[in-house]
Amino acid sequence: MQIEIRQPTPDEYRAWDAFVLAHPRASPFHLTAWKKSIEEVFHYRPMYLLASESGTIRGVLPLFLVKSLILGKTLISSPFAVYGGILADSVEVRDALAEHVKQLGASLQVEYVELRNAYQDQCIGFAPMAGYVALKQRLVPDESALLESIPRKTRRMVRKALESSLTTAQRKTTSPAFEDLYSRNLRRLGTPSFPSRHFAALVRNFGEMVDIREVVHEGRVIAAVMTFYFRDQVLPYYGASDPQFNSLAPNNYMYFDLMRWAGQNGYTSFDFGRSKKISGSYDFKSHWGMEEVELPYEVLLVKRKSLPNFNPNNPRFQLAIKIWQRLPLPVTRALGPELLRLIP
Repeated sequence: MQIEIRQPTPDEYRAWDAFVLAHPRASPFHLTAWKKSIEEVFHYRPMYLLASESGTIRGVLPLFLVKSLILGKTLISSPFAVYGGILADSVEVRDALAEHVKQLGASLQVEYVELRNAYQDQCIGFAPMAGYVALKQRLVPDESALLESIPRKTRRMVRKALESSLTTAQRKTTSPAFEDLYSRNLRRLGTPSFPSRHFAALVRNFGEMVDIREVVHEGRVIAAVMTFYFRDQVLPYYGASDPQFNSLAPNNYMYFDLMRWAGQNGYTSFDFGRSKKISGSYDFKSHWGMEEVELPYEVLLVKRKSLPNFNPNNPRFQLAIKIWQRLPLPVTRALGPELLRLIP
């Protein structure tokens, strides 16, 4: 077997996407739509790797070279994505890509290489970076069966929300209401916000594979979520709600409404994305009774001597988080995108 590993040419990206769409371990973050969006908005340098044999693609690895004052120089698969890592059609191809990544990291003299794997068989022997979990659930077309699959306490909140006056508006364009809610939510959490152009790029590049769903109460948008649709999977990715309306349980309504719509439209898997254990988002998601899967992220230390720890629970970041929460919203919206570039 003679495997050639190199960066793809622009003409090969259609074949890249075809390989991704056919691979059982793939995610929307492996598609070139994610590459285009991250490259356009954050200007990281793509270092995508393609493994081929006799002109046939055998494996791919989405990879970006990230330079920041905080991280130094790193290789990440993939920035701002919860999933990444190698997709290959055999162990031999996976290992060939792994060896190439090691050599690339050494030649570029990066601090480390981070692979955000979703499955154990993507792992290539780098140091494990534990702590993240994904929560997933099978979807069914029958709304009653779907509701009964949810634990009693959360089911009671969902029923309460369904009996209220909440409605859903589905958009295929960017949403100022969604962006406003999301930036406010991140400020409350002490986290920098994404720029509007990030969401615009995702909508433009993913096309029919993404939408924004708004929860409306008496003409006002009180919750919203940007969702990816990938094969049979539904991945709500950026979501937020107005805490003034927590009594109406808009988050419970929003996610259940998305689940039932998806189940009735042929989707079979609901992916709630990753969460850090001992976090507010994990507490909310865990109450839905979904399957919990440890994410086998890996890090190869190159120049750095220890694994990075950019967990918000790290005491070193607590003061910065408290300061950020007190800044005026226009300031966080202006500074957020630049700070995000430092910790992707």
